[in-house]
Amino acid sequence: MKEQTTTHMDDIVPLRRIEGQIRGIQKMIEEKRYCIDILTQLSSIVGAIRRVEENILNRHLRGCVRESFTRGNKENKAQKIDEVIDVLQKFRKY
Repeated sequence: MKEQTTTHMDDIVPLRRIEGQIRGIQKMIEEKRYCIDILTQLSSIVGAIRRVEENILNRHLRGCVRESFTRGNKENKAQKIDEVIDVLQKFRKY
């Protein structure tokens, strides 16, 4: 695993909120709640996860990638570009 130069502590609060929402959905299922209500909550969680994902990607680009471009060598810069392309391709799959 690579060493991280950015911190993601700002994402702990929304991730804990997401964790609570997931427990809430489990309870909804146990209580045999209406399908549409469950789907609505699931959609909310997906949106929240995407926001966390966007925040982390943003910090990666503004932190790790920027640092690589200001301090790194040519090979390191190419590696960062490839890394970003790979992650964006993975995002587009879902």
